[in-house]
Amino acid sequence: MPVDPSTLAVVTYPAPILRTRSTPVEGITDEVRAVALRMIELMFASDGIGLAANQVGLPWRLFVAHVPASDDPDDPRSPESDTPTATGAPTVYINPVLSDPERDLTPMEEGCLSLPEIHGEVRRPSQITITALDLQGRRFTQRGAGLLARCWQHEVDHLEGVLILDRMTPASRLRNRARVRDLEDGAQGRPS
Repeated sequence: MPVDPSTLAVVTYPAPILRTRSTPVEGITDEVRAVALRMIELMFASDGIGLAANQVGLPWRLFVAHVPASDDPDDPRSPESDTPTATGAPTVYINPVLSDPERDLTPMEEGCLSLPEIHGEVRRPSQITITALDLQGRRFTQRGAGLLARCWQHEVDHLEGVLILDRMTPASRLRNRARVRDLEDGAQGRPS
């Protein structure tokens, strides 16, 4: 069934699609390109740095990201090494695979466009490698650090049906319990 990109919107928890493991994109068509461009629009409109396809209701292994550079040395986007910590422009990642994570687990507060007003501490490797396809079907591999590496891991989690709720520290999970319940209760009143 064809997808009309203009109808796409960010879905919120507890929408079942957010717990669905995404399937690989079989071919990079005009439809896939149009969906990716719409996802970039939605990401910017929501002040996000990443957005996975299942966050707009599609079970595709695709996400978009734009982590702008920062000159502030205390910002997680600041380069700690020669490894990139930002994207130069909005980037599309099709059928991404992560590899070679650093062995450290760095804590940082994360939020999610599909979990409005929920933030919590999540521990993730500070550097990781990603291999994916671009919109022309070319395979590329990049190493990322800081917020860029975190963004990639967060978005690939979405493609696996994993939310930050699953990754948060116990204290963060407890602190967000009431807000999560509000989202769940609000969904019960919505038409399905």
